[in-house]
Amino acid sequence: MGQFVDRVVVQAAAMRRDRPDLAHQSFNARARVYIQESGIVELIKWFKHNSMTYPQIAKVICSCSGDLEKVRRMIKWLRSIYVKGEFLGRVLASGGSFLSRNFEELEEIISYLESFGVRRDWIGYVVSRCPQLLNFSTDELETRVQFYTDMGMNEKDFGTMVYDYPRALGYLSLEEMNSKVQYLKEFGLSNEELGRLLAFKPQLMACSIQERWKPLVKYLYHLNISRDGMKRMLMVQPTIFCLDLETVIAPKVQFLQDIGVRSDAIGNVLVKFPPVLTYSLYKKIRPVVIFLLTKAGVKQEDIGKVIALDPQLLGCSIAHKLEVSVKYFRSLGIYHFVLGQMVADFPTLLRYNVDILRPKYQYLRRVMVRPLKDLIEFPRFFSYSLEDRIEPRHQMLIANRINMKLRYMLTGSDEEFAQRVREAVERRTRFEAGKAIVETSDALETSEDGEATAAVVCQNSRDVD
Repeated sequence: MGQFVDRVVVQAAAMRRDRPDLAHQSFNARARVYIQESGIVELIKWFKHNSMTYPQIAKVICSCSGDLEKVRRMIKWLRSIYVKGEFLGRVLASGGSFLSRNFEELEEIISYLESFGVRRDWIGYVVSRCPQLLNFSTDELETRVQFYTDMGMNEKDFGTMVYDYPRALGYLSLEEMNSKVQYLKEFGLSNEELGRLLAFKPQLMACSIQERWKPLVKYLYHLNISRDGMKRMLMVQPTIFCLDLETVIAPKVQFLQDIGVRSDAIGNVLVKFPPVLTYSLYKKIRPVVIFLLTKAGVKQEDIGKVIALDPQLLGCSIAHKLEVSVKYFRSLGIYHFVLGQMVADFPTLLRYNVDILRPKYQYLRRVMVRPLKDLIEFPRFFSYSLEDRIEPRHQMLIANRINMKLRYMLTGSDEEFAQRVREAVERRTRFEAGKAIVETSDALETSEDGEATAAVVCQNSRDVD
């Protein structure tokens, strides 16, 4: 507050000359009058109301060289760009050198941000979370904006990125920004892919290479995840690279190993379904596993296999997806343990929408006239399109008067299926031809026996005569 105190001293001394009504009063009295007239008491009360500490208040006042009128104008300007009251104190306390800048320069910065997709009604939110943006010169701000636009970001993506995480633009040094981008490129990302990635998850720029990324990459490497696998994880779920390895990621991997997912399959699970690492272990992952074991009939020895084959199950809602599917299959007359075997054979079974399953089941039972046993033996039946696969192939079987198991009817390409049909028709033709030969042979033998009997009878008749 030294500068403000100096201002009080100067103004109190000047009052003796400029204010005849105060000339006869003591210096302390004139200083008291100046302090009261300056409005600093009300201003300090306002700052305290907005959760500012006394050192922060002193910093703001000193930044304006004790000119309280400038502080008031700055508050008015911040409100004009939609900085909310609850954040005004924070912006003033952490803003730094922008408090001494003229408003034309500040408006130029705001206009520049607007020209690159940061909407006017977003500006207050952006400045509230990163007041450092107001400290940049126009040239420095242009350099930072170009850093992102050179990666293929359009105005819409850039504006959304700045709104989602303003610090990506204004908090880090250009050197830090470049080093992080170069590290991310080592995963095989192109410039455009990197632009899309940072537009979607700009919080990556806040992560430390040494403390966050390098330990994670080493850990994933030991899980046999290749660079391409890490790239997929980064593109599908970039949040993973913002998570703490020790407290968030490692416990989930350990849990997967504990339920029976083989160590050599863990990496494939994470690459196939990266979001699993972002789910809560106790609120999401464990409850789904318990549901599969208790309600879906999956055996303890099969649960690891089920998760390894279809880790997306861990992302399903128990109430709105898994429970509904289990109830539907049980309503078909499928026993609890039988359903568990079906899920072990084809885990995706529980992720299908019941509205899609129902017409396929009705076609199987009413049109194809197949027993429930056929479905139990081949639960993958539900994975095929009714219109494009099941109906056409069933009609072909009917046209050729043959039958085959669902497994052979639905798997393979159309050419392979046509070949199976031809082979089945040939077998039937050979069978029918062989049966005809046998029947003809039997008929000939019967005729010959009849003729021999007639001859014997005739011969006996002659002997009597």
